[in-house]
Amino acid sequence: MQRRLKQRGLEAIVVLGAMLGAWTSAEAQRLTWLGIFTFRSDAYGVSADGTVVVGSSNGIAFRWTPRGGMQSLGTLGGTDSNALAVSADGSVVVGRAMNASGQDRAFRWTAQGGMQDLGVLPNGLHSGAYDVSWDGSTIVGWGFVTAALRFRAFRWTPEEGMIDLADFGIAFGQARAVSADGRVIVGTWNGSAFRWVEGQEPQELGTLGGSGSLAFDVSADGNTVVGRALNPSNRPRAFRWTAAEGMQDLGTLGGSQSEARGVSADGSIVVGHSELPNGLWAAFRWVAGRGMERLDEVYARLLPAGSSLGFAYAVSPDGRYIVGTGFNRVAQRSEAFLLDTWRTGDTDGDGCVNDADLLRALFAFGTPGTGYTRHEDINKDGIVDDADLLVVLFNFGGGC
Repeated sequence: MQRRLKQRGLEAIVVLGAMLGAWTSAEAQRLTWLGIFTFRSDAYGVSADGTVVVGSSNGIAFRWTPRGGMQSLGTLGGTDSNALAVSADGSVVVGRAMNASGQDRAFRWTAQGGMQDLGVLPNGLHSGAYDVSWDGSTIVGWGFVTAALRFRAFRWTPEEGMIDLADFGIAFGQARAVSADGRVIVGTWNGSAFRWVEGQEPQELGTLGGSGSLAFDVSADGNTVVGRALNPSNRPRAFRWTAAEGMQDLGTLGGSQSEARGVSADGSIVVGHSELPNGLWAAFRWVAGRGMERLDEVYARLLPAGSSLGFAYAVSPDGRYIVGTGFNRVAQRSEAFLLDTWRTGDTDGDGCVNDADLLRALFAFGTPGTGYTRHEDINKDGIVDDADLLVVLFNFGGGC
């Protein structure tokens, strides 16, 4: 079967090559403005393949897809909601929504079940979800306990429901992110960033010399943590933490403040936003070995004149897709964006469309597409076929 598929792929290459001749294209990355409900929107989470983005527009949670556009997820009977994260396959959305009594509730949304109220902690009044594991089964967030008048971190699973992480030594704080398998949780605890591995004692990650820190995200394997920490001048700075290197200050784009909001699966790519010398903010990408770069400068050719990318909130596991909020000058509004940082036809993320990409598409020919790492399904129609080979050939040589 595999030999037949390869033969078919080779035949397709010959036919397509005859069609295309020697013509190539330099078509590159793409910026997509996601729209609004009324006056603005913000994107906070993205699926692994970039086909689902979640966030909030005008105080209402949304889920965006290329075919369906921006769709409201509604509320739990109240006036507002916010979607903050999405599972790797885009099927599970989590966040915070108001109920009919005006109380905040953590929610889990699926197309089949709609918006599910996850409840509150014992003696609690409010709750909210910040993140979800890759398969959508583990959710983390915060609960407000009225007896203590403090926030508590929680973990929710279908089997156990909402569990107070105080039972594991995390007394007061918020759980902000969870690893791919749900075993590592990070957030803030008594004013300091923490990392907790199931079955172990929670670990405080320290600061950059100041008085506090907050973890916003964790890599898929749980080994890299990113967030914001105060430096000796008590200015918030983006940080990247690993057990081997400790807490590293990622710097700024010329201003005095920055914060890291998302990290790739392997911990090598970090996204967030930084203050500029003029006091405005700009989205950044930090890459190991390269440092911090301003997104709307790197991808300036994708932006209409006068537009900018102000805040980056999340990045896909492979580092390809970045979402956040920018200013769309054409529409004259703050708007959620989806930035595809790879060249069209690039299947391995090296910035060059070449023989390696063609071979990857050929060896995957006839197999199911989409998913976490199936970049050979370039047009994301669910199968690697002639159409994907055509895209590689159309863009062959781009970036090389």
